[in-house]
Amino acid sequence: MRRAVLLLPLALGACGYNTIQTLDETAAKSQKEIEVQLQRRADLIPNLVATVKGFAAQESSIFVAVAQAQRGLTGALARPGGANPAELAQANDNLSRAVLPMMTLVTSYPQLKSDAQFLRLQDELTGTENRIAVSRTDYNNSVNSYNSFIRKFPAVMTAKVLGSKPREYFEVTDAAKREAPTVDFSAPAAPAATPPAPSTP
Repeated sequence: MRRAVLLLPLALGACGYNTIQTLDETAAKSQKEIEVQLQRRADLIPNLVATVKGFAAQESSIFVAVAQAQRGLTGALARPGGANPAELAQANDNLSRAVLPMMTLVTSYPQLKSDAQFLRLQDELTGTENRIAVSRTDYNNSVNSYNSFIRKFPAVMTAKVLGSKPREYFEVTDAAKREAPTVDFSAPAAPAATPPAPSTP
């Protein structure tokens, strides 16, 4: 009996139990880091909207679309039973696409580009998006290690006993939307079109 107890840790190690637990925990921790950064991004958006609206209140359809996308992201983060990585990725992508027209308003409102509040929020948002990108890479690498391991023998047998399922990657499922939209604030504003001269009768 004593010998069986002593051999139990070796058996668990040989079947991959400990490694499965470690890799799964690493992936879970990486997902939480993504969620923290996504929540920060979602929290920044209303302040950014309020600032831009102060200069371009008439662009109401843009602000409505941003608000809807922001609610979509916060809803995905608060999903009962835990956030789904693929759903989070899609909601985050939807928010990026909704924010893009609002951010490009700086070309039509030059005074907005120099507003201190807008510049501060822009910097915070850019920093957050960079951290999201790093967290996404870390998470997807963790998921790849975990998913690959539980497919290998003998770990695959242990995974079946434990009910360990492959984890979803944090990526946009729609291939047409995988290219993230970008905004170039360094580009000069397009000159206003000159109305044609009236024709001479």
